[in-house]
Amino acid sequence: MDKWVEQLKQLLTSQIESCVVDRGEVTIEVDAELLIAVSRRLRDEDELHFEQLIDLCGIDYSAYGESEWETSEASGSGFSRAVVSHNKKNEDAAQKKRFAVVYHLLSIANNRRLRMRVFVPYKTLTVPSVNDVWASANWYEREAFDLFGIRFEGHNDLRRLLTDYGFVGHPFRKDFPLIGTVEMRYDAEQGRCVYEPVSIEPRILVPRVIRQQNKDNVPTSEQEG
Repeated sequence: MDKWVEQLKQLLTSQIESCVVDRGEVTIEVDAELLIAVSRRLRDEDELHFEQLIDLCGIDYSAYGESEWETSEASGSGFSRAVVSHNKKNEDAAQKKRFAVVYHLLSIANNRRLRMRVFVPYKTLTVPSVNDVWASANWYEREAFDLFGIRFEGHNDLRRLLTDYGFVGHPFRKDFPLIGTVEMRYDAEQGRCVYEPVSIEPRILVPRVIRQQNKDNVPTSEQEG
């Protein structure tokens, strides 16, 4: 593994931003402008020869790494949601790297697997389509467009794949409401399905807090109460 990773870094040294090995899996990060050039090299060069794209998915890194609560270390008097300090600089940096596209590649000839990640430019939310490099990307890219709103420049049929034709929004985004924005029902008078604002009242799902019990087998919070 180590020898192959070093070879991979040498081959793509000027075209990748990073190459990381984690849990036995190799991930390279590529700039969106170099995506097509790197993809063709990964597919065509004998040392690489990743002839198959087995998966492509979008990612929303919004609030990534932030925890709303810590149940294992909650105090006896209850819990409060974690307060995360933000500043304008950090928010702008996080926004620029909010969305990413991840490609899972397989080399049958060399018996290798590789993950490639590309961050989506936040102003355009557009990356080049790799459909001409790997034909299997067609529906994967449509799915990422449908669920995350990521556009793939050069795709010949970029339209929704899983949601309805009249669906508004992208349901896999972290800021999309869990209950959705509209609901559908059949209207007998009109003889068709109609869309209406959701009738479900939004609520916050709060997990149960697990507290350590004392020697009298009484939860600390009850004892203090």
